[in-house]
Amino acid sequence: MKLLTDDLINQIFLSHFSRAADFVVKAPGRVNLIGEHTDYNGGFVLPVAINYYTYIAAASSNDNRLRVIAEDFNQQQITINLSEGFVKDQNESWPNYVYGVVQQLQLAGYQLKGGDLLICGNVPAGAGLSSSASLEMALIRALLQLSNDKIDPTEAALLGQAAENQFVGCNCGIMDQLISAQGQVSSALLIDCESLSTRAISIPENWKLLIVHSGVKRGLVDSEYNQRRRQCETAAAFFKQSSLRQVSLSQLLAAEHQLDNLSFRRAHHVITENERTLLAADALVKGDIETLSRVMAESHQSMRNDFEITTPAIDQLVDIIQRAGGNQVGVRMTGGGFGGCVVAIADNELIPTLIDAVKADYLQITGCVPTIILAKASAGAFSD
Repeated sequence: MKLLTDDLINQIFLSHFSRAADFVVKAPGRVNLIGEHTDYNGGFVLPVAINYYTYIAAASSNDNRLRVIAEDFNQQQITINLSEGFVKDQNESWPNYVYGVVQQLQLAGYQLKGGDLLICGNVPAGAGLSSSASLEMALIRALLQLSNDKIDPTEAALLGQAAENQFVGCNCGIMDQLISAQGQVSSALLIDCESLSTRAISIPENWKLLIVHSGVKRGLVDSEYNQRRRQCETAAAFFKQSSLRQVSLSQLLAAEHQLDNLSFRRAHHVITENERTLLAADALVKGDIETLSRVMAESHQSMRNDFEITTPAIDQLVDIIQRAGGNQVGVRMTGGGFGGCVVAIADNELIPTLIDAVKADYLQITGCVPTIILAKASAGAFSD
């Protein structure tokens, strides 16, 4: 991953806009330890904000325009007149996040001001580490700092989610935005996605996070993600509930033969994943790696068999790490699915063994090149 500093970002800003930036803000990506596709079902998730960020350098202007350059997308530039509307860009992805965030802030009553913005970052795109939510939170912080305004972190997360749902077109839940906004140093965050309450869960000091990119860039994520959400809504509607959070496992099992197989399996994943997430949070508190290892393994199996969002390469990567670490490592696919990354957590002394196993076996078995990403739990964009 490329190393970015405020000084370097300021230099890049100066080269584009021929003036110094007023400030630099950042928002982290995230890795989710457990709780996949449960957020939009009103369930529980256990993500960690990581020390990879979207940075935005900005300087105010005297007009009503935003000039935005995306350094990582071939230095593409867009200009937004804050007094006019705008339409979705069908050819480019990143401008739509800017448009969506601006739209939601204005709808919420924030009086935005003009300025120059430079976007750059080191959150891997297409890896399932939430580069999009990181961008949304960084944009909200930068735009409101330009207008000398403040925002509640939960509201910021909700506005970022609304931008992605209503403008970008991905019906994501609230997890990614909330952890990017409110992440805590050295802790995971147990989020109740129904009440939006959060609880910091301290990660044992000698435990470390290992993220491995599978080399398989995620494909069809938005369409498949939206499809999974519709399938979950269909299952919840069978029980006359607004979400699967209100459905118990005993209710689901009793109705197994009345539901179609697909709806049953989708609901089975979500309901059991909520239980696993609470068990995982408790295991973190106790430093119980064996329980955490078991529930993370069960989570991956459920994503593979019930929710059908893993890939053969991802499954192989998880198997390699499990074999190397046994019940002393928790490992599973992380993110929306269909490629991307695996997350592992283990004692610091075991991490080199896991890395060596990946390097020795993964490329040979799958033909895919892995990328090792060592990460630590970090603060969110609005945690200071």
